[in-house]
Amino acid sequence: MSEKFSPTRYQLKSLATGALFEDTGWMLDAPGETQPALIRAMYEHRQLHLKGNEQGFYRFADWLPLNRTLEGSSAPVTYKSKGLANALGLRNLWITFSGYWPERGAAMTTCSFKETEAYSVCGRMTGSNNQVLVVASAGNTARAFAKVCSDNYIPLLLCVPHDYINALWFDKPLNDCVRLAVTDFGSDYFDAIHLSNLATQCEGYLAEGGAKNVARRDGMGTTTLSAVTEIGRIPDYYFQAVGSGTGAIAAWEANLRLLEDGRFGSNKMKLMVSQNAPFLPIYDAWKAGSRAMLPYDDDLAREHVTEIDAKVLSNRKPPYPIIGGLYDALSDTGGDVLKATNREARSAKALFSDTEGIDIYAASAIATASLINAVNTGSVEKDALIMLNITGGGEELFKKEHSLFYLEPHLKFSVTPSAEEVKQKLGNLHW
Repeated sequence: MSEKFSPTRYQLKSLATGALFEDTGWMLDAPGETQPALIRAMYEHRQLHLKGNEQGFYRFADWLPLNRTLEGSSAPVTYKSKGLANALGLRNLWITFSGYWPERGAAMTTCSFKETEAYSVCGRMTGSNNQVLVVASAGNTARAFAKVCSDNYIPLLLCVPHDYINALWFDKPLNDCVRLAVTDFGSDYFDAIHLSNLATQCEGYLAEGGAKNVARRDGMGTTTLSAVTEIGRIPDYYFQAVGSGTGAIAAWEANLRLLEDGRFGSNKMKLMVSQNAPFLPIYDAWKAGSRAMLPYDDDLAREHVTEIDAKVLSNRKPPYPIIGGLYDALSDTGGDVLKATNREARSAKALFSDTEGIDIYAASAIATASLINAVNTGSVEKDALIMLNITGGGEELFKKEHSLFYLEPHLKFSVTPSAEEVKQKLGNLHW
C-alpha cells in the first residue's frame, strides 16, 4: 500500500431516483430503495488527471473508488493497429490490449482484463476488513482475484465450476489466504454464482457484488480511459465480447464521465457487444426488443455452454434488465448486440495472431470476429474511429516463458448445493 495515497473522494448515486449518498462501507445498493438499480460513483475530480506509468493500473485513481493501492498492477495498453486494420481496410482502428505482451508494455500476468476488476475491488476494501471476500467465476476473474489477493494477503473464497479449474494457473504458488470451492462436474457459471450467494449468507463472508460493485465496473472502465487518453478523443464504435455485459456498462459510464470532462469530444461511442453462438441470451433479448431476459431452459443453457469456445461468456443472469444495466447502455449509445460462431472466432484469432503478433483469448476472438462481420456487412464505416477491446491475450507467450502452478479445490459441492451443505462445509474451513 502506498503511504502517499489519499483515498479517492466520491459519492454514490442511485440510478433509479438520482439520490446521492455517501459510501459508508461496502455499499452495493442505494439505502432504502427497493427498485432494482445500479448505483454509480460520482467523483470529486470532474476531469481525469493521469498518474505516472509507474503507478500501473492506479494511474486512473481519480476515477476509481479506492481506499488504498495494492502492489503488482498493470494498466491496459492502447495502440493504433496497422496489421489488422490493413487486413480489414480500416483507417482508424485502435486496439486496447489487456494481457501479457511485454513488447507492447502490457504486463498483466493473468493475461486478462479481469485484473482491472480485482485491483479496483480490492483497493476499495480497507486494510481493516477482516471478512473473506467471495468471488464467483468461470475462470479469468478467479485467476485475477486469486493473484491480487494472494500477493496482498487478502482472504478470498473462489467459487468456480469444476470443469473450469484448469484456468486457475499461476506463475508461483498462492498464499493460503486463497481457497477454492467448486461445484460438481457438469455445472456452469450460474451454478458457481448460486454457490457464492449461499456462501455470503454465512458469517464472516463478504459478497464481492459483481456488476453492483462500483469498483468492479470502474476498474473495467479503465480500458476506455486508456483508449481515449491515448487517442485524444472518444471513439465512434466500441467492440467487446460480453457474458454479463458489465465491461460494456463500464465503458458507457466511462464515456459519460469523459463527456463531462469536456476535453475528448461530445459523442457517445456505439457499444457493439457480441456473444458466442449458440449461447445467446443477451443477443436474443436485445433482438426481441425486450428489456427482460427471455426464458432459457437450464438444461439447454448448460448444453449450449458446452458447445462454445468462450466459456467466460456464459452468464445466464446478466445485469441486462436492471436500471443502469446493459439494456440502458445499449439504448443510450445506439449500440447493438452481435454474435459469432466458434469457427468465425477461431479464424479471427488466427488473423489477429498473424497481423498483430500475439495470441488472444476466445472471448477476444469473438469480439474480433464480430468486428470482421460488421466490416463485411458495412455496419461500420471504413474511416470510423473504432476501439477494439481485447480483454485477454498473451497466455501462450506467458506459458512459454514461465513454469506453472495450479490451484487445487479445497471444497467440493454438488451442482446446486443446499444452504445447509454450504454452511456445514464452510464451518469446517479454517482460515
